[in-house]
Amino acid sequence: MSDQPTALDLPMMDPLPEATQKYFDICEDKLGMVPNVLKAYAFDVEKLNAFTAMYNDLMLGDSALTKLEREMIAVVVSSINRCFYCQVAHGAAVRELSGDPKLGEMMVMNYRVADITPRQRAMLDFAAKVTTASATIEETDRAALRAHGFTDRDIWDIANVTGFFNMSNRVASATDMRPNDPYHAQAR
Repeated sequence: MSDQPTALDLPMMDPLPEATQKYFDICEDKLGMVPNVLKAYAFDVEKLNAFTAMYNDLMLGDSALTKLEREMIAVVVSSINRCFYCQVAHGAAVRELSGDPKLGEMMVMNYRVADITPRQRAMLDFAAKVTTASATIEETDRAALRAHGFTDRDIWDIANVTGFFNMSNRVASATDMRPNDPYHAQAR
């Protein structure tokens, strides 16, 4: 694979619109890189803006779910879907946010072996079921989350983070999107 972030020949706009370049500069400053997923969408600023708006709302926006919990969902969904890009990128985020390299690896390999709270386990079990058999979700599944203290708004957030990563996993896999090399060594 070349310097392209995917196997598709969709080069980034050149030059990037000013606002996009500023966003990429912020990524470079904060992360030390521009994530390849952003580069992949940068052939069309409207698609990039739609993707980043949804990502930023779900992963950084107001929610009772912590950033770590949202990243844990991303990794569990990506693990089930075997999405190389997201397992690596979001596994690194779990390692960093938790301060526990083992947790990041457990989330990627099998979240069921991780030392997590019963509440987090219920959340991840729900995300796993939404990923593998969403049509079978019933009120008992939502009630199980409520029994662990999740509100209906929290359930909405869990479902939306799960859905977003199911979509992005499929796009990443279909286009052979590759994670940036620095992700592999982060927070180890």
